[in-house]
Amino acid sequence: MSTTPEVHGPIDYVLIEFPADRLDGSAGSALVDLVESGVIRLLDLLVVSKSADGTVEALEVTDPTGPGAGFAYFAGARSGLLGEDDMHEAAGAMGAGTVAALIVYENSWAIPFVGAVQQNGGELIASARIPAPQVMAALEALEAED
Repeated sequence: MSTTPEVHGPIDYVLIEFPADRLDGSAGSALVDLVESGVIRLLDLLVVSKSADGTVEALEVTDPTGPGAGFAYFAGARSGLLGEDDMHEAAGAMGAGTVAALIVYENSWAIPFVGAVQQNGGELIASARIPAPQVMAALEALEAED
């Protein structure tokens, strides 16, 4: 029996909001590509709707005509990590008249790196996500100084 712990990539979540009238399925297709190529492993997906009057509901991704249809590939992929409390917390960040995908995923691309780190006695001691627009703005400001 192996005493080596199983290696996993970093686990992240994202909440992606869409205007309810602008869903075309392309985001779902892009997510399918990430999963099928092994870049990420989807752990849970919850599609949430917030109506103009603030009513919140989880949407079924199996409805081929509904707002969650772009994510139909992932129907039945729910792990149970995300629950009603998560749905309401997500809804608190959402605007009225929107649909959002709350996604929990493992960064599979990082597994070989994490394994090498662990084999050499390394461990993750800090982690943060910097929003890309902030980094791009900072890089542009640095370029403007040059």
